[in-house]
Amino acid sequence: MGSTDIYKCIIIGSGPAGYTAAIYAARAALQPLLFQGVEPGGQLMTTTDVENYPGYPNGVKGPAMMDDFRKQAERMGTEMRLQHISRSDFGSHPLRVWTMEGEEFRAHSIIIATGASAKWLGLESEKRLHGSGVSACAVCDGYFFRGQEVAVVGGGDTACEEALYLSKLCPQVHMLIRSDRMRASQIMQQRVRNAPNIRIYWNTETVEVLGAQQVEGVRVRDKQNGRVYDIPVKGFFVAIGHTPNSEPFRPWVETDEQGYIKTQPGSTRTNIAGVFAAGDVQDKVYRQAVTAAASGCMAALDAERYLSAAGLH
Repeated sequence: MGSTDIYKCIIIGSGPAGYTAAIYAARAALQPLLFQGVEPGGQLMTTTDVENYPGYPNGVKGPAMMDDFRKQAERMGTEMRLQHISRSDFGSHPLRVWTMEGEEFRAHSIIIATGASAKWLGLESEKRLHGSGVSACAVCDGYFFRGQEVAVVGGGDTACEEALYLSKLCPQVHMLIRSDRMRASQIMQQRVRNAPNIRIYWNTETVEVLGAQQVEGVRVRDKQNGRVYDIPVKGFFVAIGHTPNSEPFRPWVETDEQGYIKTQPGSTRTNIAGVFAAGDVQDKVYRQAVTAAASGCMAALDAERYLSAAGLH
């Protein structure tokens, strides 16, 4: 099929949600076209060891797992394109999307599985040690730092959740907050303050993550007196939020104030008929590979039912 054809189902995104949606859509004879985007495999491509995904008893490297997902989707008959969708028009049917190169594609149903990107501090050392002690997900990587001291950067609910989770595994959690107050809800602030092994550093700015091959500490600056000092830690968790990759679709699909796509309760349906959303682009609560894959399955089933009801499949 070419760009002049109307696809039954187009899937945008190639993380666990997108690939799982493709597997189910292909098995349902929807002949899906999947756009892998500029970062095929999503966030897991920068993850080293994955030990919490079922079916890998000895763990697996993130890129290897995503390669398995891709191969399975291809074996089922998914057509894949290494292109990025930059624009959409969901104002009429068939639904239309455009690549960055300006090529137009049309479909009767579309599954948005573009994920969310973690926000980073922008430090060279943070980027260099990403996956070697630097992480943006305590639930994903906290297990590797059990029995060791770690640092968490951030002052919102996500940072509090990360710190509390790590406090169950680590003897000391150093929580670094740039200002003199948290943005988190009062209940989360109270839980953090009540945790005996979470130490809060107010007015503290991260200067550098220390270590050659692995994280060995974090260098910080006290913004009140200018003092610079080092905190020895083995793990450095950045918890300053995520940005959902929903920009190309926001003129049409409803999003919350942060940009996460809203889906109808108990489904992956958006406010636009025939448009579905799965994975981290619509999930700001769990953000796990296994939950993203599950919602990808749901989206493909929802799309198949929609197409059948509309007489398009």
